[in-house]
Amino acid sequence: MASKPEVRVRRAYDEPVPDDGARVLVDRIWPRGLSKERAAFDEWCKPVAPSTALRKWYGHDPELFEEFGRRYRVELDEPERAQALAHLRELASRGTLTLITATKHADISEAEVLAELLRD
Repeated sequence: MASKPEVRVRRAYDEPVPDDGARVLVDRIWPRGLSKERAAFDEWCKPVAPSTALRKWYGHDPELFEEFGRRYRVELDEPERAQALAHLRELASRGTLTLITATKHADISEAEVLAELLRD
C-alpha cells in the first residue's frame, strides 16, 4: 500500500522552510502586499480556488467551514477545477506539497479542504 502524500498548509506570509517541497498558491487572488520575489511559490494554481460567490458567502466564518467544505468539494467536480485538482494530486505523488493561502486562518481555508482531499 502506498503511503499517504505529505500535504501541508501554510500562510503566504510565512517564510518558506527547506522541507516545504513544492509550494503552490491555491488562492484566486494574489496575496496583498506580497512581492513575486518574496513569495517563493513554485506555481500559482488559480483554477483550483473556490468561486468568488462561494468565497464571499463563506467569509471565513468558522461556523460555516463544514458547509463551505461540502460546497467546495462540489465545485471541485467542475472540469477546470477537477483538472487543477488532478495536477495537485500529481505534484503530491512526487513528494511533499505545501499549499499556500493568504487567509489569516489557514486551518479553515480552501487550502485545508484541498489538503484533506489530497491526503486521502
